[in-house]
Amino acid sequence: MTASKVFFTNLRVKPSANLLRKFDNLVRRAGIETIDFTRKLTAIKIHFGEPGNLAYLRPNFTRQLVSLLRQKEAIPFLTDCNTLYYGRRSNAPDHLEAAFENGYNPLATDCQVIIGDGLKGIDYREIELNMEFCKSAKIGTAIADADIIISMNHFKGHEITGFGGALKNIGMGCASVGGKLFLHSGSSPEIHDNNCTGCRVCEKFCNYGAIKVGKDKIARIDYSLCTGCGQCIAVCQYDAARVVWQNSSEIVNKRVAEYAYAVLKDKPSFHINFIMDVSPECDCWGFNDYPIVPDIGIAASFDPVALDQACADMVNAAPILRGSRIDEKSKNDDKNTDDRFALAHPDTDWKTGLEHAVKIGLGKREYELIEV
Repeated sequence: MTASKVFFTNLRVKPSANLLRKFDNLVRRAGIETIDFTRKLTAIKIHFGEPGNLAYLRPNFTRQLVSLLRQKEAIPFLTDCNTLYYGRRSNAPDHLEAAFENGYNPLATDCQVIIGDGLKGIDYREIELNMEFCKSAKIGTAIADADIIISMNHFKGHEITGFGGALKNIGMGCASVGGKLFLHSGSSPEIHDNNCTGCRVCEKFCNYGAIKVGKDKIARIDYSLCTGCGQCIAVCQYDAARVVWQNSSEIVNKRVAEYAYAVLKDKPSFHINFIMDVSPECDCWGFNDYPIVPDIGIAASFDPVALDQACADMVNAAPILRGSRIDEKSKNDDKNTDDRFALAHPDTDWKTGLEHAVKIGLGKREYELIEV
């Protein structure tokens, strides 16, 4: 079996080659220019970062990529989908403000920002899959309608999937609010009475008549009618409609792999992982903890599975930073675990997602690392 090629550059620089130039050279050497971008709508999938979190990718890298794409006559746009939980990125206006606040705006990046699943997270295309865990996938319309997908991914830890890389950013990040509900829980939402104001917005937007507001001005869900579409979560502005979380790492990872397949199906794609500021948690939190390993570099590949595997291997080969979350855990680890992500989140297993991605034909775990 031929291994997939993963191109890598470290973070060492010199006056004639700053990091942006090294980044540009990396993606060119990795073959991004072999894609025909001419007049193609090109989605650059990126996590804009929850305000307060400073580990998200710097917009400077995005501007460098946009410059290359414009040279190839692409029509690029930056995109992400709304969050499932209540926060600064749970609807398009707030999401855009958060993105702009963190530097992802047309002035800084020379690129428009489009929220992939619309105003309230309910604008999606349902892509048929008929796979083991997902019969179909609810993918944000702007992403589903794009001609080309490029993912720029901050490689870091994650409390459910073990780590967040290309597969997580594509599979989870491109899902509409209803898709995220399925990925995280696979069950219906619930109403928290203390937060419910009886505004009836959830009742109005429920396509199945499953939600009714009673005389006590509290919304109630009829679970015999509820399909788990997540629209009530998307439209609730009071954090009353919430997810019933299911923290099974294996199930979530496999669902994410199938959603990533739906996003990339029948489209040219290219993927870039930034292995820096490797925080133990994802960028969805409004904070970022001290990194668990030193900054390593940037990697790129046409194969998102091989890319994630290579980055996981590099993180696990890196020294643990003194004072980090996993530093003390590693000293008290009787099993001598060399998996940095398992130390950070013992109930997760990132390998299950990559194994399933290989099974469904999304990529390979075998890779050839080519240093640039």
